[in-house]
Amino acid sequence: MTNQEREAWRRALIPPAATLRDAIKNLDQTALQIILVADQDGALMGTITDGDIRRALLRGLGMATPVTDIMNPNPLVVPIGVNREAVLQMMQINKLHQLPVVDERRVVSGLYHWDDFFSQASRSNIVLIMAGGLGKRLRPYTEDCPKPMLSVGGRPIIEHIIDRAKAQGFNNFVIAIRYLGQMIKDHFGDGSSRGIRVEYVQEDEPLGTAGALGLIKELPENSLVVSNGDVLTDINYGDLLDFHERYNADATMAVRMYEWQHPFGVVHTEGINIVGIEEKPTYQTHVNAGIYALSPRALVHIKKGQPCDMPEFFELLQTVNHKTIAYPMHEPWMDIGRPDDLKFARQEESERQKKNAE
Repeated sequence: MTNQEREAWRRALIPPAATLRDAIKNLDQTALQIILVADQDGALMGTITDGDIRRALLRGLGMATPVTDIMNPNPLVVPIGVNREAVLQMMQINKLHQLPVVDERRVVSGLYHWDDFFSQASRSNIVLIMAGGLGKRLRPYTEDCPKPMLSVGGRPIIEHIIDRAKAQGFNNFVIAIRYLGQMIKDHFGDGSSRGIRVEYVQEDEPLGTAGALGLIKELPENSLVVSNGDVLTDINYGDLLDFHERYNADATMAVRMYEWQHPFGVVHTEGINIVGIEEKPTYQTHVNAGIYALSPRALVHIKKGQPCDMPEFFELLQTVNHKTIAYPMHEPWMDIGRPDDLKFARQEESERQKKNAE
């Protein structure tokens, strides 16, 4: 492991005084899917994986929760000097994607990652992108351009989605089009110039965020990913699929934790008696992120040509006792639905490009 590699992993180090909020920020910035909690001398106290973060979010833990409450205090580690073959064997046997390297004093000296040994595996699963909406709230930008083709960082929004999925091993895409759909077809064609396969389904009438599923020619053999065409995010679509299949779900919805603070003091009463007062309390809820994983057995409940939105579809699946679950996201995410959202997304992407160029 080179000095440069070791320095890169140092970004995953955080102190025990850090919070869940700090952990999520670190995880999103490093993209290593692990955090190393270390004391002031650099000794490893515990690890927090991407999965630990998602479980904490599902439990509803607050952003001020100490990382020591969610970390694994006894992670598997490897001493300095162990050869790569032995490291790989340890990771395979224990089904680990990350393995910290420590010295005799348990001071962190590096980190092995599964990607160090293998390139991104190819996935045959379909990625369906819903790109047929009118984008009324984004007018005048969408008067002569479909919303997914609006430029962010010099590229259309939908191109960000496709490029990210491709980098994660996905090569088969289906795009649902309607409003100004020919612009999308002209831009991507059949995808061959990009090393991917792109097919299209045409909505003659608005079918909602789930209705276009009924236009797919053949029921896929494997689970598929569905994404709204106006969502920018750093989500790992492969991790979403793995989560979906690990829990044997019929439909999985990616959800984001949304926090909001009440602008006033909240008074709790029983009759006329005051039983408690909270000064501007903060509330947490999960919101739909517009990204899903669906099993083929769920798609049979979509009726061809009938409008249906995803929340309605999930409710339908629940009535027939299909398993619907939530995949908690912590990755950066933005739904570009209004002019202010587009402006902010463009500013954020510009800042990101500047940092990458430094």
